[in-house]
Amino acid sequence: MSYPRPQLQRSSFLSLDGQWDLKLDSGLCKINVPFSPEAQLSGVPRQMHLIRNLEYRRVFQIPEGFSKGRVLINFGAVDQICTVKVNSITVGSHEGGYLGFSFDITEALKDGYNELCVIVADDLEKTGYGRGKQTDKPRTIWYTAQSGIWQSVWLESVPDIYISKIRITPLFDQKAVEITVFSQASKTGEFSMPDHSMSFITNRPFKVYGDFESWTPDNPVLHYFTLKLGLDTVTSYFAMRKFSTDGHRLCLNNKPLFHSGVLDQGYWPDGLYTAPSEQALEFDIKAMKALGFNTLRKHIKVEPLLWYHMCDKLGMLVWQDMPSGGGPYKHPIVTWPVITQMSISDSFYKLFGRKNESQKQAYRKELAEMIDYLYNTPCIAMWVPFNEGWGQFDAKEAVQLIQQIDTTRTIDHASGWHDQGIGPFESRHIYFKPYVYRKPRKKRIAILSEFGGYNLAIENHTYNNVSYGYKDISGTSDLEKAFADLYFSQILKAKKQGLAACIYTQLSDVETETNGLYTYDRKVLKIDANLVRELNRLLLEEESQS
Repeated sequence: MSYPRPQLQRSSFLSLDGQWDLKLDSGLCKINVPFSPEAQLSGVPRQMHLIRNLEYRRVFQIPEGFSKGRVLINFGAVDQICTVKVNSITVGSHEGGYLGFSFDITEALKDGYNELCVIVADDLEKTGYGRGKQTDKPRTIWYTAQSGIWQSVWLESVPDIYISKIRITPLFDQKAVEITVFSQASKTGEFSMPDHSMSFITNRPFKVYGDFESWTPDNPVLHYFTLKLGLDTVTSYFAMRKFSTDGHRLCLNNKPLFHSGVLDQGYWPDGLYTAPSEQALEFDIKAMKALGFNTLRKHIKVEPLLWYHMCDKLGMLVWQDMPSGGGPYKHPIVTWPVITQMSISDSFYKLFGRKNESQKQAYRKELAEMIDYLYNTPCIAMWVPFNEGWGQFDAKEAVQLIQQIDTTRTIDHASGWHDQGIGPFESRHIYFKPYVYRKPRKKRIAILSEFGGYNLAIENHTYNNVSYGYKDISGTSDLEKAFADLYFSQILKAKKQGLAACIYTQLSDVETETNGLYTYDRKVLKIDANLVRELNRLLLEEESQS
C-alpha cells in the first residue's frame, strides 16, 4: 500500500491494516480494517444499522531495527469518538469522525507482543460533530451510516526530536514558497530539492525562491523536497499555484478559469466511506478527468490524504465541503428555498438545528481542524463551510474563522441557499426548473454549485429496487439528449453571461439515488463520453475567448 500521508513521508512505515478482533454487543468477531463494520468488505456479518459502541483489538510486534527512539501510531480517521490503549495504558483520545490524528505510544510499549485496543462510540447526531450524509434511516439523498475505523492505521518511528508538522504556502506572485517546519524545540535543519538547498530553524517560516513551473489542471507539476532535522528525514511536495477572483470570475494563477465539475459523494457499495482499493479511489478522479471535468466538489465528506494527492498529481481542482452536523435538520428550512428562492438569517439557531452551544463549539473546532489538516494540499481551490442550511449558523463567523487559518483559497459561505449576503459568491442549486443566469447583487460572482441530477437506473447495477433523482429519464439515449440540451441551452448560455462555475450532480449513483454519470458499482457509464468531453471542451474554450 502507498504511504497514507503523502506530504509528510518517512522511511519508517508499518501498516496495521488487516484483520483485527472486534467486540460488539452481539459478541466477538473478526473485522478487516480499515472498513467499517457496516460495510460488506469489513467481513463483519452485514449490519443494517449504525453500531454505536465498538471495541477493536489486535496484537503487534515492533520489528527489529524499526524504533529510532519514539514510536507513533497514526489513524487516518475514526468515526466518531475514540480512546486508544496500548497494553492497557491509555495513550490518547480523539473526537470527530473525518480527520487524522497521532499518538506517541513509546512509553506503553514492551518487548515482544503488544496489545492495541481502540474503543469507539458513535452517537451520530448527539455530539454535534460532523456526520455528513450518514443516517440510521437511509433514503433519497441520505445514506447508510457507518462507524469506527474507516481509514488506514499505521506506525512510524522518529527520533526524540522530530518534525511534527509542515505548513506550506505557495507565494505565486513572489515566485516563492513559504515553509514552516514544526518541532518540539527550536533547532536548525536542512531543506533540499533539485537546484535549491538551505538551512532553516524550526517553528519559523522560511522562503524558497525560484522559477518554479506553475501547476494547472492541464499541467499538474509537483515540486518535491526533503527536510532533515537531526536524525529525522521527511519528504514532501508543493505546487506553484494561486487561487483568487477578479471580481467576475474564478482565477488560477491570475488567469480566469471556469470550474466545470461534478458532485463527488465518496461512497462505494461494498466499502461505504472506504474505497475498496487505491485503484478504486483513483478511478473516480481519472474517470471525471477523462470526461473533461476539471473540478470535483467533495461533498460533505473528507477523504484520506492519499485522495488529495491523487488530485494533486492528476490535475483536479477540489471544492472541499465541511461535513455537516448539528441536530436533526428541519424539512421546511432545507426545502423551502427550493420553491421560494428566499433565504433567512442563520442566527435563528433553533430553526437550523443549532440551538445547542456545545454542538456549535464542536463544529467550530472541527472546521478549524479540517482547514489546518488539508491546508498543504495544492488541489483544494475552495472551502464550503455550509450546504443547503444543514446545521448552518453564523456563516459570517465561520468565514472569518477559515480566513484566520487560510487566506489562499476562495470560500463559498452557504452553498445552495440561505445566502447571508457575504463573500464573493452567489451560490445556487437549481434542480426542478431551468437555470436562468441572474446578475448577482453587490458585484458578486455567480456559481451554480449544484444542478442536473438526471435520474436513470441501469438494470443489474442498482443498490435495490428504489430509484431517486431530480428528473426521471427513460433510457441512455434520452439521457444524452437531455444532458446535451441542459448544457447547450442553459450552461453554455449562462457562461457567456457571466456564470463562473458549475457542478453537475453527480459522479456516481449512491445507494437509492440513481442520478450519477456512473452506476454505483462504477461498471457502467450511462452517457456517451465523447458528448461530455465535447461539452466541457466548449465550456473551457469559451473561457479562453472571453
